[in-house]
Amino acid sequence: MTVLLKSDLPHLELLHSGKVRDIYAIDDAHMLIVSSDRLSAFDVILPQPIPGKGEVLTRVANFWFDRTKNIVPNHLSDIPLKSVVPDAAQREQLGDRAIIVKRLKALPVEAIVRGYLIGSGWKDYQKTGSVCGIELPTGLQQADKLPEPIYTPSTKAAVGGHDENISYEQTIELLGEKMATQVRDTSLKIYTEAADYARKRGIIIADTKFEFGVDDEGTLYLIDEVLTPDSSRFWPVDQYQPGSSPPSFDKQIVRDYLETLDWDKQAPGPELPAEIIEKTAAKYAEAEEILTR
Repeated sequence: MTVLLKSDLPHLELLHSGKVRDIYAIDDAHMLIVSSDRLSAFDVILPQPIPGKGEVLTRVANFWFDRTKNIVPNHLSDIPLKSVVPDAAQREQLGDRAIIVKRLKALPVEAIVRGYLIGSGWKDYQKTGSVCGIELPTGLQQADKLPEPIYTPSTKAAVGGHDENISYEQTIELLGEKMATQVRDTSLKIYTEAADYARKRGIIIADTKFEFGVDDEGTLYLIDEVLTPDSSRFWPVDQYQPGSSPPSFDKQIVRDYLETLDWDKQAPGPELPAEIIEKTAAKYAEAEEILTR
């Protein structure tokens, strides 16, 4: 298995290197996105990669892009990687981590859908009886399934900042009523169909976030990543129990380990033991196997 902490494609212009993804310019209409094996926790990129993580994220996202293309078009292009990265050694290093996508204008909203009461939603509910201003029934427990999925958008923060929850009405101000409605309805439809599919295969999708972009004609596209262990909270059906936080198929193992350290959650991040890296890699691989087998 190849490991990629940072991609190196000197023949292409590097537009952005984020927590996980490196984005390169191809031409005015296309970009190359590489999902590295970098892992961030508490907004800090850790010094060691998780072997195979970027390939898992890319394959899982591509699986969902294909399953959801009947709902909304996505940013994937049919340009072959070989025409953009002609060097065979570079392509081998990239493995399944690279995709060629259309250049689109990203919308300034993260479309979050919650099907279960967990994370910041659970904290919000405990204080207010609602989640992001949406009133919920009384007496719900942590990790309870919601009566129906709810749409709780947030703003996309600048680099180094934190996203902030906003109301649906605020998305209308940002996007216009027609686009705001389309983003909300599309997000709920994708989540509902995906959650039903995943549950039948043994995974609960507790919540997720989508990102969208538009082309010059204003057509909506699904972009970035979709329904991966990084952008979603996946729980095993056979271990789900309301009243506590279920185990998840993501980097929770790393977060739990870091919480045991005397670390101020500022860069640089601490080194991880080999056992934690191996367990995390196995969790990502297990999620892919269950969803796409």
